[in-house]
Amino acid sequence: MTMGFLILHGIENHRPPEHWQFLLAARLVERGHEVRYPALPEPDAPQLERWLDVLDEELSALGGEQRVVVCHSLACLLWFRAAECGLWAAGRVDRLLLVSPPASECLPDGGASFRLEAFDAGSVRASVHGEIALACSDADPYNPTGAQVRYGDALGITATVFEGAGHITPDEGFGPWPFASDWCLAAQPRA
Repeated sequence: MTMGFLILHGIENHRPPEHWQFLLAARLVERGHEVRYPALPEPDAPQLERWLDVLDEELSALGGEQRVVVCHSLACLLWFRAAECGLWAAGRVDRLLLVSPPASECLPDGGASFRLEAFDAGSVRASVHGEIALACSDADPYNPTGAQVRYGDALGITATVFEGAGHITPDEGFGPWPFASDWCLAAQPRA
């Protein structure tokens, strides 16, 4: 089965080579998969509309019999906002991994355009054919109440929680991250 991966970074992420997403992209390419890991525009002061445009372009270009999306941080809110406005010209994806989705009220001012008035779990579920997974920390400064309570419960999924892992970045020791590559490579049939 051919797999296509779209990896989306968060705010203030300039795709440093020590970040788990950068290393994940390299590992997936080494295994012969199609990987799209775009540099989203103006990561220090992102604008929702520009990121939505890039997301639409990247999804339209993403191939593979199974299409998998990996979002970290602000990219999770990007996905949520895309889902609520029905941005699926390229169709739904097969699997979605949400890592460290922040609480809207904890976003830096630079990401204000991504804030959610409410979380629409139904539209997020409708954006994916199969599995939605959630990975987070019990000590995320950008989501102190926890991603399980804020997003997992509404989606009807149980988060994989990493104790004391902060926002799951290289600053917390997340360069190579076996969880992400193992999840990506565990192909699931369409539901």
